[in-house]
Amino acid sequence: MELNCSSPKTIPVVSTFTANGSDSSSTRKPISLWPGMYHSPVTNALWEARSKIFERLLDPPKDAPPQSELITKTPSQSRTTIFYNFSSDYILREQYRDPWNEVRMGMLLEDLDALAGTISVKHCSDDDSTTRPLLLVTAAVDKIVLKKPISVDIDLKIVGSVIWVGRSSIEIQLDVIQSLKEESDVSHSVALTANFIFVARDSKTGKAAAVNRLSPETEREKFLFEEAEARSKLRKKKRVDGRKLENGEVNQLEPLLAEGRIFCDMPALADRDSILLRDTRLENALICQPQQRNIHGRIFGGFLMHRAFELAFSTAYVFAGLVPCFLEVDHVDFLRPVDVGDFLRLTSCVLYTKLENPDQPLINVEVVAHVTRPEIRSSEVSNTFYFTFSVRPEAKATKNGFKIRNVVPATEEEARRILERMDAEMPQQNQ
Repeated sequence: MELNCSSPKTIPVVSTFTANGSDSSSTRKPISLWPGMYHSPVTNALWEARSKIFERLLDPPKDAPPQSELITKTPSQSRTTIFYNFSSDYILREQYRDPWNEVRMGMLLEDLDALAGTISVKHCSDDDSTTRPLLLVTAAVDKIVLKKPISVDIDLKIVGSVIWVGRSSIEIQLDVIQSLKEESDVSHSVALTANFIFVARDSKTGKAAAVNRLSPETEREKFLFEEAEARSKLRKKKRVDGRKLENGEVNQLEPLLAEGRIFCDMPALADRDSILLRDTRLENALICQPQQRNIHGRIFGGFLMHRAFELAFSTAYVFAGLVPCFLEVDHVDFLRPVDVGDFLRLTSCVLYTKLENPDQPLINVEVVAHVTRPEIRSSEVSNTFYFTFSVRPEAKATKNGFKIRNVVPATEEEARRILERMDAEMPQQNQ
């Protein structure tokens, strides 16, 4: 059958990307076609603004030497601000709107990771086109805390900078700011805070590479540096010491498992206000596509967080029976990279609930990402995410007799995961 595109009944399909005003005959690849460009308008804007730096990453000089001398930089040199003109840009507003007229949190997580990556590249750049650039990857998310709901009808900005560096690691702090007219105190305008940790690798050898030094100038910058230094030391201590259940915690396993055994052995007599952990599970799977890759050819960390958030939100929604309200992402480690073509399986469950405050019951959801290779019968954990949700007050008011159920483990492994997670939420007691 001959295909005739000139037929009046034929509707041609064309690319929605633009060449950013450049001549179509130009040898420069349009930024809209660079890896990762489909993710959000923010990623495109970030790469456009720093195009010279990122072009070096896309096409590094062959056999170029590594950076020979480290530079000392200040936090202000990496500070970057992005602005969402929600109040007047209808298209942008619709791209980020969720069903409850707030910003889609999964998309915002993508943007935070993209901005943190840009800031890390900015700090590590030596502005020398003859040296090979570093490979910078997301190693961990220390914590993301939502302080107030984020409206999609009000202008928004994200401000971030490097606040601490080690030998080959960098910590970036991001503040999401949304100001209301009645808020005169700037601190009240911060809607969300996030801390990302990146590590540097030599792009040729893959080994850890030293990064530029950081010299904090203001009292605030010095305070943030000291805080980040303390967090780094605590992370190292936990890696060295590991975690062993103390006698008191071992004793806690028994009462946790007692109710679970009743569910398994005598389900008719089980507590109707409780549910087995395994009965809260949801799962989805996907093949990682080339369009989801970052500039280094691997799957964008923000994409993984976005998918994990959507599954966690759905898990909390089904569990509570009401629309959940996101509160925070706890510490996340990126244990292994995810490559294009990988079969990624995401499993979630409600790990535990906290019901001490009836006005704000807390739901802790665990999402585990597995990279699965059926050809060699292999499955490895790439990430474990922990999300905390509550229930929207306006939704709770519409449901008489609303009550959050307790979650009980059926196995010792599940009980240990619960205890370890609750222990991790009390860092002050562990220091």
